[in-house]
Amino acid sequence: MSDLILSILMLAGTALLAGGVYILYKGANKKQGLLMLVAAGVMFANVGIWLIPTPENNQPRSSQTGD
Repeated sequence: MSDLILSILMLAGTALLAGGVYILYKGANKKQGLLMLVAAGVMFANVGIWLIPTPENNQPRSSQTGD
């Protein structure tokens, strides 16, 4: 499930990046274009943070107890 969410975030970030560049190139509304670029950067940063590997001893505990 998380792979699907990360894929959707990457597609949305790419769409925002392309739209922001297009709006800036067109010159119609620079503020909206810059905000789209910032939103794309935030999405890419979130995906990068989620994909950082964590050490095995720092994993969250599972909901099942084996004790």
